[in-house]
Amino acid sequence: MSRTSVNQPSRWFTTSFRVRYQESDQMGVVYHANYLNWFEMGRTEMIRELGFTYRGMEEEGVLLPVVDLEMKYLSPAHYDDLVNVFTRMTVFSALRIHYEYEVRRLSEGERDSLNLSLYGRDQELPGDLLVRGKTNHVWVNREWKPARLDKSVPKLYDALKSSLLGGEE
Repeated sequence: MSRTSVNQPSRWFTTSFRVRYQESDQMGVVYHANYLNWFEMGRTEMIRELGFTYRGMEEEGVLLPVVDLEMKYLSPAHYDDLVNVFTRMTVFSALRIHYEYEVRRLSEGERDSLNLSLYGRDQELPGDLLVRGKTNHVWVNREWKPARLDKSVPKLYDALKSSLLGGEE
């Protein structure tokens, strides 16, 4: 790769679920900290869709701690809402990865007609935007020292790089 860092958004990845009772308060509104768990679900499923797992990454000796977080609450999710967490990478290098998220409430029809091939870098996502967020991460080894992903897990590095570039190398 001629560049050591890619600073452009990837395509969107998504995971869908219904808000569970235990995630909401007595008013049926989702407790704010649950969105952090949902961001993690988005990252985990994105990595899985690329053919890897967090467990596998850890077995290879790399960890991916959050070092920075930003969230903007726009509208509450409620118990039993159909929610999609859209996740994409925005910055990627051998040492760092940044993610962007949109948590959206979708109708049954919107979910059934969801076609992620339509939601590239610049397309508007479906549904009501509830929360927008970003997380920044660093690759570390089991001793919590910086780890170069291209040296530690080159197949994962190549898959993430390819997803970000979308064939634009």
